[in-house]
Amino acid sequence: MEIPSSANRSQVSPQGLWLPLITPFRDGALDETSLRRLIRHYGTLGLDGLVLAGTTGESLTLDEDETQRLVEVSADELARQGYRLPLYLGLSGSNTRKLAKRLHSLADWPIAGHLIACPYYSRPSQAGLIAHFRVLADSSRHPILIYNIPYRTGVNIGNEAMLQLAERANIVGAKDCCGDPAQSAELIRRRPPGFSVLTGEDAFYHAALTAGADGAILASAHVETASFIAIRDAFARGDEPAAGAAWRSLTDLVPLLFAEPNPAAIKYWLWRTGLIDSGELRLPMTPVSAALAVRLDGAIDRMKSAA
Repeated sequence: MEIPSSANRSQVSPQGLWLPLITPFRDGALDETSLRRLIRHYGTLGLDGLVLAGTTGESLTLDEDETQRLVEVSADELARQGYRLPLYLGLSGSNTRKLAKRLHSLADWPIAGHLIACPYYSRPSQAGLIAHFRVLADSSRHPILIYNIPYRTGVNIGNEAMLQLAERANIVGAKDCCGDPAQSAELIRRRPPGFSVLTGEDAFYHAALTAGADGAILASAHVETASFIAIRDAFARGDEPAAGAAWRSLTDLVPLLFAEPNPAAIKYWLWRTGLIDSGELRLPMTPVSAALAVRLDGAIDRMKSAA
Protein backbone atom coordinates (compact mmCIF):
# COMPACT_ATOMS: atom_id res chain seq x y z
CA MET A 1 0.00 0.00 0.00
CA GLU A 2 1.27 3.45 -0.86
CA ILE A 3 1.60 5.96 1.95
CA PRO A 4 -1.21 8.47 1.34
CA SER A 5 -0.45 12.06 0.57
CA SER A 6 -1.95 14.69 2.83
CA ALA A 7 -4.40 15.46 0.01
CA ASN A 8 -5.88 11.95 -0.16
CA ARG A 9 -5.39 10.82 3.44
CA SER A 10 -9.14 10.90 4.01
CA GLN A 11 -9.48 8.01 1.55
CA VAL A 12 -7.75 5.65 3.99
CA SER A 13 -8.67 7.25 7.30
CA PRO A 14 -10.75 4.84 9.42
CA GLN A 15 -14.37 5.83 9.92
CA GLY A 16 -17.44 4.26 11.47
CA LEU A 17 -17.61 1.19 13.70
CA TRP A 18 -14.59 -1.12 13.98
CA LEU A 19 -14.38 -4.33 15.96
CA PRO A 20 -11.20 -5.25 17.89
CA LEU A 21 -11.58 -8.97 17.27
CA ILE A 22 -10.92 -11.48 20.04
CA THR A 23 -8.28 -14.13 19.33
CA PRO A 24 -9.83 -17.58 19.78
CA PHE A 25 -7.70 -20.25 21.47
CA ARG A 26 -8.23 -23.95 22.01
CA ASP A 27 -5.93 -26.30 23.89
CA GLY A 28 -3.27 -23.60 24.05
CA ALA A 29 -3.17 -22.90 20.31
CA LEU A 30 -4.76 -20.47 17.88
CA ASP A 31 -8.19 -21.86 16.99
CA GLU A 32 -8.30 -21.30 13.24
CA THR A 33 -11.70 -22.96 12.83
CA SER A 34 -13.31 -20.54 15.26
CA LEU A 35 -11.39 -17.63 13.74
CA ARG A 36 -12.82 -18.36 10.31
CA ARG A 37 -16.29 -18.64 11.83
CA LEU A 38 -15.87 -15.23 13.46
CA ILE A 39 -14.74 -13.66 10.18
CA ARG A 40 -17.74 -15.12 8.36
CA HIS A 41 -20.12 -13.89 11.04
CA TYR A 42 -18.84 -10.36 11.50
CA GLY A 43 -18.11 -9.90 7.81
CA THR A 44 -21.83 -9.86 7.03
CA LEU A 45 -23.03 -7.37 9.64
CA GLY A 46 -21.99 -4.02 8.21
CA LEU A 47 -18.91 -3.20 10.28
CA ASP A 48 -16.37 -0.80 8.82
CA GLY A 49 -13.25 -2.76 9.76
CA LEU A 50 -11.56 -5.22 12.09
CA VAL A 51 -8.56 -4.78 14.37
CA LEU A 52 -6.49 -7.93 14.91
CA ALA A 53 -4.10 -8.51 17.81
CA GLY A 54 -5.30 -5.57 19.84
CA THR A 55 -5.79 -5.51 23.59
CA THR A 56 -9.05 -7.44 23.23
CA GLY A 57 -7.15 -9.87 21.00
CA GLU A 58 -4.70 -10.63 23.85
CA SER A 59 -1.85 -9.41 21.67
CA LEU A 60 0.81 -9.55 24.36
CA THR A 61 0.33 -13.31 24.66
CA LEU A 62 0.84 -13.98 20.93
CA ASP A 63 4.19 -14.93 19.47
CA GLU A 64 5.20 -13.61 16.04
CA ASP A 65 4.28 -16.79 14.19
CA GLU A 66 0.81 -16.78 15.73
CA THR A 67 0.29 -13.13 14.85
CA GLN A 68 1.24 -13.84 11.25
CA ARG A 69 -1.11 -16.80 11.11
CA LEU A 70 -3.89 -14.71 12.67
CA VAL A 71 -3.54 -12.18 9.85
CA GLU A 72 -3.16 -14.79 7.10
CA VAL A 73 -6.22 -16.78 8.13
CA SER A 74 -8.37 -13.67 8.59
CA ALA A 75 -7.35 -12.20 5.23
CA ASP A 76 -7.85 -15.55 3.52
CA GLU A 77 -11.35 -16.02 4.91
CA LEU A 78 -12.32 -12.47 3.95
CA ALA A 79 -11.11 -13.14 0.41
CA ARG A 80 -12.91 -16.50 0.24
CA GLN A 81 -16.18 -14.89 1.25
CA GLY A 82 -15.71 -11.82 -0.92
CA TYR A 83 -15.94 -9.43 2.04
CA ARG A 84 -14.27 -6.05 1.55
CA LEU A 85 -13.47 -5.42 5.20
CA PRO A 86 -10.14 -3.74 6.05
CA LEU A 87 -7.85 -5.26 8.67
CA TYR A 88 -5.71 -3.19 11.02
CA LEU A 89 -3.00 -4.91 13.04
CA GLY A 90 -2.37 -3.91 16.65
CA LEU A 91 1.23 -3.24 17.69
CA SER A 92 2.80 -2.04 20.90
CA GLY A 93 6.20 -1.65 22.46
CA SER A 94 8.58 0.75 24.17
CA ASN A 95 11.66 0.02 22.05
CA THR A 96 11.38 2.41 19.11
CA ARG A 97 14.14 0.75 17.08
CA LYS A 98 12.66 -2.72 17.54
CA LEU A 99 9.18 -1.55 16.61
CA ALA A 100 10.50 0.24 13.52
CA LYS A 101 12.20 -2.98 12.37
CA ARG A 102 8.96 -4.84 12.99
CA LEU A 103 7.09 -2.39 10.79
CA HIS A 104 9.60 -2.93 7.98
CA SER A 105 9.01 -6.68 8.22
CA LEU A 106 5.23 -6.22 7.94
CA ALA A 107 5.32 -4.17 4.75
CA ASP A 108 3.86 -6.93 2.57
CA TRP A 109 1.31 -8.34 5.00
CA PRO A 110 -2.35 -8.29 3.82
CA ILE A 111 -3.41 -5.48 6.15
CA ALA A 112 -4.78 -2.00 5.63
CA GLY A 113 -2.99 -0.31 8.52
CA HIS A 114 -1.66 -0.43 12.07
CA LEU A 115 -3.11 0.50 15.45
CA ILE A 116 -0.05 1.44 17.52
CA ALA A 117 -0.24 2.11 21.25
CA CYS A 118 1.84 4.72 23.00
CA PRO A 119 5.01 3.30 24.58
CA TYR A 120 4.20 1.71 27.92
CA TYR A 121 6.08 1.69 31.23
CA SER A 122 8.90 4.02 30.12
CA ARG A 123 6.61 7.09 30.31
CA PRO A 124 8.40 9.30 27.76
CA SER A 125 7.94 13.06 27.50
CA GLN A 126 5.71 14.62 24.87
CA ALA A 127 8.83 15.28 22.79
CA GLY A 128 9.73 11.60 23.14
CA LEU A 129 6.28 10.53 22.02
CA ILE A 130 6.47 12.78 18.97
CA ALA A 131 9.91 11.43 18.04
CA HIS A 132 8.78 7.83 18.61
CA PHE A 133 5.78 8.06 16.30
CA ARG A 134 7.70 10.01 13.67
CA VAL A 135 10.22 7.18 13.45
CA LEU A 136 7.38 4.67 13.16
CA ALA A 137 5.66 6.73 10.47
CA ASP A 138 8.90 6.77 8.50
CA SER A 139 9.18 2.99 8.90
CA SER A 140 5.66 1.97 7.87
CA ARG A 141 4.23 1.41 4.41
CA HIS A 142 0.77 1.30 5.96
CA PRO A 143 -1.34 4.03 7.59
CA ILE A 144 -1.00 4.37 11.36
CA LEU A 145 -3.74 4.96 13.92
CA ILE A 146 -2.30 6.12 17.26
CA TYR A 147 -3.77 4.39 20.30
CA ASN A 148 -3.83 6.78 23.27
CA ILE A 149 -4.76 4.85 26.41
CA PRO A 150 -2.89 6.29 29.39
CA TYR A 151 -4.52 4.07 32.02
CA ARG A 152 -2.75 1.13 30.36
CA THR A 153 0.49 2.73 29.15
CA GLY A 154 1.14 5.26 31.92
CA VAL A 155 1.50 8.16 29.48
CA ASN A 156 -1.04 10.48 27.87
CA ILE A 157 -0.20 11.97 24.50
CA GLY A 158 -1.55 15.53 24.65
CA ASN A 159 -3.38 17.27 21.87
CA GLU A 160 -0.46 19.53 20.89
CA ALA A 161 1.72 16.45 20.33
CA MET A 162 -1.11 14.58 18.58
CA LEU A 163 -1.74 17.48 16.22
CA GLN A 164 1.95 17.69 15.34
CA LEU A 165 1.88 14.00 14.48
CA ALA A 166 -1.30 14.51 12.46
CA GLU A 167 0.82 16.49 10.02
CA ARG A 168 2.35 13.19 8.88
CA ALA A 169 0.38 11.91 5.91
CA ASN A 170 0.36 8.29 7.01
CA ILE A 171 -0.70 9.03 10.59
CA VAL A 172 -4.39 8.96 9.81
CA GLY A 173 -6.06 9.19 13.19
CA ALA A 174 -6.28 8.21 16.82
CA LYS A 175 -8.09 5.65 18.90
CA ASP A 176 -8.96 7.90 21.81
CA CYS A 177 -9.09 6.45 25.30
CA CYS A 178 -7.50 9.44 27.03
CA GLY A 179 -10.13 9.45 29.77
CA ASP A 180 -10.57 13.24 29.65
CA PRO A 181 -13.75 14.41 27.86
CA ALA A 182 -12.36 17.93 27.49
CA GLN A 183 -9.20 16.66 25.81
CA SER A 184 -11.25 14.45 23.50
CA ALA A 185 -13.59 17.28 22.55
CA GLU A 186 -10.68 19.61 21.81
CA LEU A 187 -8.99 17.00 19.60
CA ILE A 188 -12.22 16.47 17.67
CA ARG A 189 -12.58 20.22 17.22
CA ARG A 190 -8.98 20.84 16.12
CA ARG A 191 -8.23 17.73 14.07
CA PRO A 192 -7.11 18.42 10.48
CA PRO A 193 -9.05 17.12 7.46
CA GLY A 194 -8.64 13.39 7.00
CA PHE A 195 -7.48 12.75 10.57
CA SER A 196 -10.03 10.51 12.30
CA VAL A 197 -10.83 10.43 15.98
CA LEU A 198 -12.36 7.10 16.98
CA THR A 199 -13.39 6.51 20.57
CA GLY A 200 -12.23 3.32 22.22
CA GLU A 201 -14.35 3.86 25.33
CA ASP A 202 -17.37 1.61 24.98
CA ALA A 203 -19.37 3.42 27.66
CA PHE A 204 -18.87 6.75 25.88
CA TYR A 205 -19.79 5.58 22.37
CA HIS A 206 -22.97 7.65 22.09
CA ALA A 207 -21.43 10.68 23.80
CA ALA A 208 -18.36 10.59 21.54
CA LEU A 209 -20.46 10.50 18.37
CA THR A 210 -22.58 13.31 19.76
CA ALA A 211 -19.38 15.33 20.21
CA GLY A 212 -18.39 14.72 16.60
CA ALA A 213 -16.11 11.68 16.74
CA ASP A 214 -15.63 9.87 13.43
CA GLY A 215 -16.49 6.48 14.86
CA ALA A 216 -15.40 3.91 17.41
CA ILE A 217 -13.38 0.76 18.02
CA LEU A 218 -15.46 -1.15 20.55
CA ALA A 219 -14.91 -4.58 22.11
CA SER A 220 -18.53 -4.74 23.30
CA ALA A 221 -19.71 -4.62 19.67
CA HIS A 222 -18.95 -8.36 19.53
CA VAL A 223 -22.41 -8.66 21.12
CA GLU A 224 -25.61 -7.10 19.76
CA THR A 225 -23.53 -5.79 16.87
CA ALA A 226 -26.59 -4.64 14.97
CA SER A 227 -27.53 -2.20 17.74
CA PHE A 228 -24.07 -0.62 17.73
CA ILE A 229 -24.29 -0.30 13.95
CA ALA A 230 -27.77 1.22 14.25
CA ILE A 231 -26.30 3.99 16.40
CA ARG A 232 -23.63 4.69 13.80
CA ASP A 233 -26.22 4.80 11.03
CA ALA A 234 -28.63 6.98 12.99
CA PHE A 235 -25.91 9.59 13.56
CA ALA A 236 -24.96 9.43 9.88
CA ARG A 237 -28.49 10.41 8.85
CA GLY A 238 -28.92 12.92 11.68
CA ASP A 239 -31.54 10.91 13.55
CA GLU A 240 -30.63 11.63 17.18
CA PRO A 241 -33.79 10.07 18.68
CA ALA A 242 -33.09 6.75 16.94
CA ALA A 243 -29.46 6.86 18.06
CA GLY A 244 -30.52 7.52 21.64
CA ALA A 245 -33.06 4.71 21.63
CA ALA A 246 -30.53 2.22 20.27
CA TRP A 247 -27.98 3.31 22.87
CA ARG A 248 -30.44 2.95 25.73
CA SER A 249 -30.95 -0.67 24.69
CA LEU A 250 -27.24 -1.30 25.33
CA THR A 251 -26.71 0.54 28.60
CA ASP A 252 -26.96 -2.63 30.71
CA LEU A 253 -24.97 -4.80 28.31
CA VAL A 254 -21.81 -2.68 28.08
CA PRO A 255 -20.95 -2.63 31.80
CA LEU A 256 -21.80 -6.33 32.04
CA LEU A 257 -19.20 -7.17 29.39
CA PHE A 258 -16.59 -5.19 31.34
CA ALA A 259 -17.55 -6.39 34.81
CA GLU A 260 -14.29 -8.36 34.85
CA PRO A 261 -11.12 -7.81 32.82
CA ASN A 262 -11.67 -7.80 29.06
CA PRO A 263 -12.02 -10.04 27.05
CA ALA A 264 -13.12 -12.74 29.51
CA ALA A 265 -16.85 -11.92 29.43
CA ILE A 266 -16.91 -11.45 25.67
CA LYS A 267 -15.19 -14.78 25.09
CA TYR A 268 -17.60 -16.48 27.46
CA TRP A 269 -20.55 -14.96 25.57
CA LEU A 270 -19.20 -15.97 22.17
CA TRP A 271 -18.56 -19.51 23.42
CA ARG A 272 -22.02 -19.84 24.94
CA THR A 273 -23.64 -18.65 21.70
CA GLY A 274 -21.59 -20.96 19.48
CA LEU A 275 -19.37 -18.48 17.69
CA ILE A 276 -16.17 -19.91 19.18
CA ASP A 277 -15.44 -23.46 20.35
CA SER A 278 -13.81 -22.44 23.62
CA GLY A 279 -13.79 -19.43 25.91
CA GLU A 280 -10.11 -20.07 26.63
CA LEU A 281 -7.84 -17.17 27.58
CA ARG A 282 -4.10 -16.98 28.14
CA LEU A 283 -2.53 -16.06 31.42
CA PRO A 284 -2.43 -13.63 33.04
CA MET A 285 -6.04 -13.35 31.86
CA THR A 286 -8.43 -15.79 33.53
CA PRO A 287 -11.97 -17.00 32.79
CA VAL A 288 -15.00 -15.24 34.21
CA SER A 289 -15.99 -15.95 37.78
CA ALA A 290 -18.89 -18.27 38.53
CA ALA A 291 -20.95 -15.28 39.65
CA LEU A 292 -20.40 -13.38 36.41
CA ALA A 293 -21.09 -16.52 34.36
CA VAL A 294 -24.54 -16.69 35.95
CA ARG A 295 -25.21 -13.05 35.06
CA LEU A 296 -23.99 -13.56 31.48
CA ASP A 297 -26.10 -16.70 31.07
CA GLY A 298 -29.14 -14.76 32.24
CA ALA A 299 -28.50 -11.98 29.73
CA ILE A 300 -27.97 -14.48 26.91
CA ASP A 301 -31.20 -16.29 27.76
CA ARG A 302 -33.17 -13.03 27.89
CA MET A 303 -31.86 -12.01 24.48
CA LYS A 304 -32.78 -15.41 23.04
CA SER A 305 -36.28 -15.07 24.46
CA ALA A 306 -36.66 -11.59 22.98
CA ALA A 307 -35.48 -12.65 19.51
